[in-house]
Amino acid sequence: MVSRPHGGRLISRVASESRRERVLAEVSEFQRIGVDVEKAFEIENIAKGVYSPLEGFMLSEDLRSCLDEMRLPSGVPWTMPVLLDLSEDQAKQLAEGDEVMIFLKGIPLATMEIEEIYTYDREKLIEAVFGTKDERHPGVRKARGMRDFFVGGRITLLNSVPNPYERYTLWPKETRVLFKEKGWRTVVGFQTRNAPHRGHEAIQKTALAIVDGLFVNPVIGRKKPGDFRDDVILEAYRVLIENYYPRDTAVLAILRYEMRYAGPREAVHHAIMRKNFGCTHFIVGRDHAGIGNFYPPYAAQEIFKKFPDLGITPFFFREFFYCRKCEGLVNEKTCPHPESYRIRFSGTAIRKLIMEGKSPPPEVMRPEIAEVILSFEDPFVR
Repeated sequence: MVSRPHGGRLISRVASESRRERVLAEVSEFQRIGVDVEKAFEIENIAKGVYSPLEGFMLSEDLRSCLDEMRLPSGVPWTMPVLLDLSEDQAKQLAEGDEVMIFLKGIPLATMEIEEIYTYDREKLIEAVFGTKDERHPGVRKARGMRDFFVGGRITLLNSVPNPYERYTLWPKETRVLFKEKGWRTVVGFQTRNAPHRGHEAIQKTALAIVDGLFVNPVIGRKKPGDFRDDVILEAYRVLIENYYPRDTAVLAILRYEMRYAGPREAVHHAIMRKNFGCTHFIVGRDHAGIGNFYPPYAAQEIFKKFPDLGITPFFFREFFYCRKCEGLVNEKTCPHPESYRIRFSGTAIRKLIMEGKSPPPEVMRPEIAEVILSFEDPFVR
């Protein structure tokens, strides 16, 4: 049986057609808040149930509980703040009880019922979420750029965010039906922001040997320079699934979401989102949601001990590598041989080869995947 939604109910905050028409006809009467595309993704994820049980942006009580307890005031596990920030001038023009219109590049995206306008200690928030205040951390830099006030309240989605990847878009309401139609009682979610190498495939297939289905759910959206482009990741996974997975064992669908690189806390958030899609299990690998050396390699696995009530089972994996002596893909638990026999899956080394127009060795990446990546003139984010 696919997992119950987080908090017990799949949230839908999408306006009915009649309400949408009525609100859009009165759009000039609303005060406006403009957002960027990453914030628009969050609004859509709230409205379509990816962030269940949230129905809008967090109130101060929600934020305090999230930062201090890693739970909502109701006791439901929740590890990452979901906030809408405002400038002081904007905050002065709004009042609790107002209904405002949120715009994305001139498109009326959603309405919001303002329940609270508040401030919070920025440095305390940064320390709690990222475990560091180091400016070299991209999440810290982004959080320091937030404006001084937060506005909390329920949202109602009016229009979808423009999406070049409709072909790969499924929402929790749809994946739950799809998994049921496929007869999958157990489903493992896999988070990725990379084109697949053989290590990724080994982890997925090891998990797939235990459960009925695999949900490959790449993150689409802003990434750091040097990451693979969204279209490259999707095409690479399409080719991998078509050529190397039995039919009807894997589903590929996107998650439009901005990575925070918050390590352990974000790993739990990733699991919660996949629980809402209907996954019963979630793969947590080495340095999940981390960046650089800000978190110990397996910190994102340790944090799950604090959430026995999470409602989705984490699968913990050690790093896979190719062993020349074993003649196959193994990890430290299954291979006794010294480092001299091991070929590691280094993202840096793979990118370097591709930048030089070369295919990584077949032990590291499937030739078909390398061919797909090299077919793009520039497969990396600049």
